[in-house]
Amino acid sequence: MDFGLVLQTDPPASAVVGLMRRAERNGFRYGWTFDSAVLWQEPFVIYSRILEHTDRMIVGPMVTNPGTRTWEVTASTFATLNDMYGNRTVCGIGRGDSAMRVAGRRPNTLARLGEAIDVIRDLAEGREATVDGQPLQIPWVKDGRLPVWMAAYGPKALALAGQKADGFILQLADPFLTEWMIKAVRDAAADAGRDPDSVTICVAAPAYVGDDLDHAREQCRWFGGMVGNHVADLVARYGEHSGLVPEALTAYIAGRSGYDYSHHGRTGNPDTAFVPDEIVDRFCLLGPAEAHIEKLQALRDMGVDQFAVYNMHDAREATIDAYGSRIIPALTG
Repeated sequence: MDFGLVLQTDPPASAVVGLMRRAERNGFRYGWTFDSAVLWQEPFVIYSRILEHTDRMIVGPMVTNPGTRTWEVTASTFATLNDMYGNRTVCGIGRGDSAMRVAGRRPNTLARLGEAIDVIRDLAEGREATVDGQPLQIPWVKDGRLPVWMAAYGPKALALAGQKADGFILQLADPFLTEWMIKAVRDAAADAGRDPDSVTICVAAPAYVGDDLDHAREQCRWFGGMVGNHVADLVARYGEHSGLVPEALTAYIAGRSGYDYSHHGRTGNPDTAFVPDEIVDRFCLLGPAEAHIEKLQALRDMGVDQFAVYNMHDAREATIDAYGSRIIPALTG
């Protein structure tokens, strides 16, 4: 199993770079960041520094979207980083939540997202692609490689991930939901004539190592609110009892009243009071190292290839170090 670290690009950027360097020393192979230009600093500028100051780490957004940058700009940015540092990037992409809504735009359609996945990958790897009816090719790309991993929750998005993406990003660590969603992605891949096992599975969720569960829950409760924001979209689209989305995912948002993106992904988010302890425990990894190892072994047995740690709480360095000393060796040894 691979491990990734997920950060927000809050200033100073040097702190983000420092945490990524610490993560690589502790056995993390991937460095991810949020991508929302208004809420945080521009991640692609910071990726260049992370790549310069690490040896093997693969970096990318969790997640970008097809709407805030033109597709040829996104592809060229990845291709430039790869040319400079040797194909050490990955493109996590989704419909767009905070980046689009903060700017007053709606998330992209799945049709647009599917088209963008193909175009960005083709351009970044040196092939010709059509953008807005115009054939384009980046002439200087040589031996480019850009895996594109798609974030998804709902049935149509899961199907699209299986049909087109190199990897699937699931932003929660509930074993029941993880198993259900992996199956949906792999079934869609098989139906599309692809090898289902060729789709990399990445689960991303907060992790907090320690014995004080009450404190850990309060540090990670924000995550249930972030996931709830996506679940509310699914309920609006499919209905609460449609049978297309598991009740285990939809039931907890009944008390949700709204969402303020100024607190997005942050400890103490006042819009997450509706999230019960049960959901925090199911969606996150909390408790002593042994509890993390047990849950990660179950996820690995389901086919999860990478666990990416959302590291937005008051024990960032301690979590990285605990994973490096006890948890990563138990899952990779």
